[in-house]
Amino acid sequence: MIELAPRSASPIARFGGQPIAIAAAALVIVVLGVSTITLWRAHTGSAPETDRVVATRQLQARATQASEQLVEKTKGLEATQQESIDQLQVVQDQLLTVRRLLAAQQADNKKLSEQVGTLTEAIDGLRQSFASAQAAEPAAAPAPRSRSAKAKPRSNRSANRSRAKARG
Repeated sequence: MIELAPRSASPIARFGGQPIAIAAAALVIVVLGVSTITLWRAHTGSAPETDRVVATRQLQARATQASEQLVEKTKGLEATQQESIDQLQVVQDQLLTVRRLLAAQQADNKKLSEQVGTLTEAIDGLRQSFASAQAAEPAAAPAPRSRSAKAKPRSNRSANRSRAKARG
């Protein structure tokens, strides 16, 4: 029959009695790997830790620069906003002045319109009284004398002149 190995046998027992040699070989492999990585980094001149530190510092410098630019732009915007507010205030003051002037001008126009209306009524009254006076004159005047054809136009002219003097 076939003999089976007992189940309680450990894996170290398989390698035999030389665990020290296995550990030494593993240690040599680890030391060779570390030294290879160290030589490779020294040869290429780059170390990830150093690169990370440099990258972090660059990011910090960029962030600081960006924040300074934001502060400057914010100050510029504040100044521009204040200028806009000042200009708006000036425009509002000018608008208020224009409104006051417009109201005063409208009041003057209204007064002038009323005065023109009053003058128009007075002129109409004068025309009516003049028309009634002219209508009353021919009836009260004596019979016209007979004059020559040349004399009539002169009498009309003198009458027109005397009327113009009375008006003006």
